[in-house]
Amino acid sequence: MSLRIVSQSLFNAWSQTLVRGMSTQGGSKNIGFVGLGNMGGHMASNLIKAGHKLHVFDISQPACDSLKAKGATVYSKTAELAKNSDFVITMLPNNDIVDASYEEMTANGVNKNTIFIDSSTIDPNLVKSLQKRISAKGARFIDAPVSGGVPGAEQATLTFMVGGTEAEYNAVKAVLECMGKRITHCGDYGMGQAAKLANNMMLAISMIGVSEAMNLAMRLGLNPKTFAEIINSSTGRCWASEVYNPVPGVSPTAPANNSYKGGFSTDLITKDLGLASGVATASNTPIPMGALAHQIYRTLKSQGLGNKDFSVVYDFMKNDKY
Repeated sequence: MSLRIVSQSLFNAWSQTLVRGMSTQGGSKNIGFVGLGNMGGHMASNLIKAGHKLHVFDISQPACDSLKAKGATVYSKTAELAKNSDFVITMLPNNDIVDASYEEMTANGVNKNTIFIDSSTIDPNLVKSLQKRISAKGARFIDAPVSGGVPGAEQATLTFMVGGTEAEYNAVKAVLECMGKRITHCGDYGMGQAAKLANNMMLAISMIGVSEAMNLAMRLGLNPKTFAEIINSSTGRCWASEVYNPVPGVSPTAPANNSYKGGFSTDLITKDLGLASGVATASNTPIPMGALAHQIYRTLKSQGLGNKDFSVVYDFMKNDKY
């Protein structure tokens, strides 16, 4: 009898709570995605392919239109996006933009059950600051930067480096698995970023090394494909030589084949090397090769190559510009 007299409004409220609870436990989830650039656009698309309901924001209208055509809901304000999302993923260029975006998104409060996941590459200290701010408002925040480049984002084979509690890691793992094949819990807040900065420093160093070696081999008369095959079956093998070779015509999908357009920009690798330099100084850690790589990429930026893929360092060396 009591069920008959329950008001329709109360029944609706119960229903909405039940639906939201189910969406956070399994099946289709409401996921916000802020930042639809070279990486973020592919990552958001893979979440749609996995059956999730996407709520997206980007300053680029074409990027938003592309996701809208795939079924995403586009927002003009990130605060509204966050209020309609169980998870919010941010994939943004730098510290300042990440900080400002979270300030705008959470200024008027947050849903208590929302988990914010930042997959940008930022300073670990900013991660800790954001975690304190957002947890004080009642929601959760973790860092989960990625590795694998644009090909990994497109093919959903990224590696995610997660910083947060074990419970938070378990709560986000299924969502991240829609975009990546390796989801690693690195430790407490900021440890995902610590892993990412060390990894990207090594990436920059290895790209410069591959570029130097390829240039030398070709000047000595070796065919670039032949030498690349030797590297990739020998001790010099690395991601930069095998998947992302900087010499045009060697790796089929590498930006080198498209005049170094798209991919991972020189601006961004330079930014990441600057962050690595900062945390190295703070921890009194010597990084001689990292410092030299940072100097080389700063030189490329000063020559107007900031918007080119970071593998353009080969072209720079080839033309005796360094």
